[in-house]
Amino acid sequence: MKVILNKDLAPLGEEGDVKEVAKGYARNYLFPRGIAHPYTDKYIKLFESRREEIEARKAEKRKYAAGIQERLESLELVITMPAGANGKLYGAVTSQTIADELVKQGFQFERKRIEIQGNSLKSVGKYKVTVKLYENTSAEISITVQGQAVKTETRSSVPARGARRRRAAEHSATAPATGGADVQAPESGPSEAAAPAPAETTAGE
Repeated sequence: MKVILNKDLAPLGEEGDVKEVAKGYARNYLFPRGIAHPYTDKYIKLFESRREEIEARKAEKRKYAAGIQERLESLELVITMPAGANGKLYGAVTSQTIADELVKQGFQFERKRIEIQGNSLKSVGKYKVTVKLYENTSAEISITVQGQAVKTETRSSVPARGARRRRAAEHSATAPATGGADVQAPESGPSEAAAPAPAETTAGE
């Protein structure tokens, strides 16, 4: 069904625009919130009477967008991300990443207004990103993605200690016995060595 927008609603349109939308969307969302009105003679006349006012607001938006465009294109955002030695990022720079960086510079943009070729940046380097401003006006922002080395805990000493233990164990297993190990136990037990010899007897006693 046709509706006339009473307020700006991205990405549907702006105040005064005539749009074709689903009936359920209009009746359940747009009309109850005053975002749009039915496309009827009553509302057509109402918006025609407000045409100059609406066009004046659009002219202000165009002027503001032109000023923002100049400021954005003078920027060079530097984003630092964890990266490997080959320059590949551990993660990616997305439209939300750039939107967050722009907030730090005093600019507020929805991430859907930021267009990145390939949807994200996955390597260090210099890039151009487009930000849609108003109507056909957009700005190209220079982005420099820098890599940040990821620190990893070294475990080189652990295998070395383990190797030393293994070598010590092997040496102990192959080395000849020393000290008390040289003393051999007697073949006969103590009771046999201490037993007295039997007494001799003579006939006739």
